[in-house]
Amino acid sequence: MLIRISLIVAIIAGLAVTGLNFVKVKEKITTIQAERENERSLKETAQNELAKTRKELDETTAKLKTTEENLAAVTEEKDRALAEVASQTRRADKLTTELNNTRRERDDAQAELARYRGTDLSVDQILAIKKSYKGLQDELAASQGENKVLAQKIVKLETELARYVTPEKPVYLPASLKGKVLVTDPKWNFVVLSIGGDQGVLEYGEMLVNRDGRLVAKVVVRSVQKDRCIANVLPGWELGEVMEGDMVIPAHPAS
Repeated sequence: MLIRISLIVAIIAGLAVTGLNFVKVKEKITTIQAERENERSLKETAQNELAKTRKELDETTAKLKTTEENLAAVTEEKDRALAEVASQTRRADKLTTELNNTRRERDDAQAELARYRGTDLSVDQILAIKKSYKGLQDELAASQGENKVLAQKIVKLETELARYVTPEKPVYLPASLKGKVLVTDPKWNFVVLSIGGDQGVLEYGEMLVNRDGRLVAKVVVRSVQKDRCIANVLPGWELGEVMEGDMVIPAHPAS
């Protein structure tokens, strides 16, 4: 009997424990289901917000692209406007200069007309005077050229005369005279220089040949042309080989 009672008590206790465990498990399952439902709700909300954010991002990107395109168009338009302004400014400056030149020419013409009216001369008389003036100018230029040639001849004759009277006296050349060696001929011991009668070179004038400031030789002029002269290297003054491009200056510059 005691055993039966114990079994009954044990069965009742087991049923109670089983019922208690069932209640706890049910509560836990309910809690888990609630949590899963909450997580599902949160996930759906997050997905919705993510989709909304992506949509807003796409819209913002599109707006940004449109803004950049508009900015590029505005910048290009601004550059064209600036270029047009610069072009118009240059054109305005040119027109202003031309206008000032035209005004100056007009004023000069008016002054010239006033002088013409004050002369009481006819147009034909003025043209004749102008033609005569031009002829006098040409004659003066020709005379000056002839005078220059005559002066060179006089200097040449005076130099030759001085050589006969005082052969020891050197021939003086212009102090500013400078030239260079164009041709050399070591066999015949002569050089061609880039200066001549137009620059004041005289026969028997002596020139110092130098290279980089160092004396190379001394030459004496034997023949003078308009813009060239031929000279011989003086014996005893051959301190080096004379080369094309060497510079020459007067050995006896005129004071």
